[in-house]
Amino acid sequence: MSETTQYATFYLDGLFLGVEVQQVQEVIRFQPMTPVPLAPAIVQGLINLRGQIVTAIDLRRRLSLPPRTGERRPMNVVVRSEDGAVSLLVDEIGDVVEVHEEDCERPPETLPPSARELITGVCKLRDRLLLILDTERAVNLPAAVVPATGTGF
Repeated sequence: MSETTQYATFYLDGLFLGVEVQQVQEVIRFQPMTPVPLAPAIVQGLINLRGQIVTAIDLRRRLSLPPRTGERRPMNVVVRSEDGAVSLLVDEIGDVVEVHEEDCERPPETLPPSARELITGVCKLRDRLLLILDTERAVNLPAAVVPATGTGF
């Protein structure tokens, strides 16, 4: 019998993505955000999660996808990382799916480089493909976009 893994899924610009359930702290509706001056463009702002300050990362920008359009607000997938909780802003929340290991493959070379470094695998489901997101890489800001320190703040 093959090994299975459960993934919390969500949608982003028509893509179906998932993260391992154990990495998800919670899923919440849109929260008011405080902008962060001089922050990289992928940092949408900070949210207050029951007294805990959490950085909100726009996953569309992180994956170099087009910006969100219309009135619809993003949802927050709060994941646990080495540095604490971080919110990933996504378009829509999916379900928890269980995937067999043999249904997953390495990401195709046709993915853009910005997405390929964050996608660890592609799993074949009955009616679609599930892209597995590496949450640690997704929440770590690339060195090229981290603002220089020494500004006096």
